[in-house]
Amino acid sequence: MGCQDVLTRKTGVIVGDDVLKLFNYAQEHKFAIPAINVTSSSTVVAALEAARDAKAPIILQMSQGGAAYFAGKGVANGKQEASIAGGIAGAHYIRAVAPAYGIPVILHTDHCAKKLLPWLDGLLDADEAYFKEKGEPLFSSHMIDLSEEEVEYNINTTAAYLKRVAPMKQWLEMEIGITGGEEDGVNNEDVDNNSLYTQPEDILAIYKALSPISPFFSIAAGFGNVHGVYKPGNVKLHPELLGKHQKYVKDAIGAKEDKPVFLVFHGGSGSSKKEFADAISYGVVKVNLDTDLQYAYLTGIRDYVLNKKDYIMKQVGNPDGEDKPNKKYFDPRVWVREGEKTMSVRLTEGLVDFNTANQFPVAIFVFGISPGMVTSCKVAKGETSHGRHASLKNPIAPFSP
Repeated sequence: MGCQDVLTRKTGVIVGDDVLKLFNYAQEHKFAIPAINVTSSSTVVAALEAARDAKAPIILQMSQGGAAYFAGKGVANGKQEASIAGGIAGAHYIRAVAPAYGIPVILHTDHCAKKLLPWLDGLLDADEAYFKEKGEPLFSSHMIDLSEEEVEYNINTTAAYLKRVAPMKQWLEMEIGITGGEEDGVNNEDVDNNSLYTQPEDILAIYKALSPISPFFSIAAGFGNVHGVYKPGNVKLHPELLGKHQKYVKDAIGAKEDKPVFLVFHGGSGSSKKEFADAISYGVVKVNLDTDLQYAYLTGIRDYVLNKKDYIMKQVGNPDGEDKPNKKYFDPRVWVREGEKTMSVRLTEGLVDFNTANQFPVAIFVFGISPGMVTSCKVAKGETSHGRHASLKNPIAPFSP
């Protein structure tokens, strides 16, 4: 038994009912799906490779800045042109390559604050055009983040967007309670600590406003979350609050299930295994990982450059001889690949810690070749198709209790 048994579409980008089924399955079997911020084809394949080797579903998401990077830093973005074009391009790329990895993929966009709503509107235009042609939206889901606005505005605006996407059975994630720290140009490092903790009354108000529209929504509730990685003791997470939110909603609506709300964990980098386990036990089905993976990606490239510095200082001539060519050392496919390896290794650790590994018996599909089954199912830290040598040097200490 695995999550493939509940999905209609087994591999590639999943949408609609399959997203709901996967999140239901995750809650029932006590695992969460990592959401990985991707900014390029390289980070996309690094994430897909780790998920394939761990036999796990994965969420690939683009932030507004990450989407713009897909289009290119040289493209104007004053009216979100680059973020819209890059988001659409990235989505089509992911849809094209994801089936080759034989796992289910949720295609998502990250935080969209009020000032970025034109970006979301542009992507929804693309979703609706794709839906008209293909019968499904381009993206599986989006996130709207109006947590810095008044609660009433947050809920009402989110409800309006949910009404727009409901005919496509598209998922919508929203946030209530601010995630601290800094990410992608949004700085909440100086917010009042009380703003980091969502109140149960707000969760209930959201549930009552959104559930009559569509069941396709999740809530990123604040329980002390902070983007980025900080010194131990600086971040005080209280995942037990999530359990109280679930009970509050259950009692208020008379629900049979103990966890009526799909919850999301933002700012996952640097958190402990126990904090993840506790949050997942209270109904978290999605965990955002970004900072740790950015650093992991860097370490592979950094170490390659340091180790091969005598081979990349010029095109010809190295310690092996003055006439020796260095092309095979400075070829971007070589050193970028080192970043992919270390990013994948770090993500594999997260897949194990979130209990996502081995939730899907991977079917490998290569274009033009019939799918075959991968029979090995044990995934240990560092054991991936990248080889044991692809371990991190001097990494951030991840998930240390």
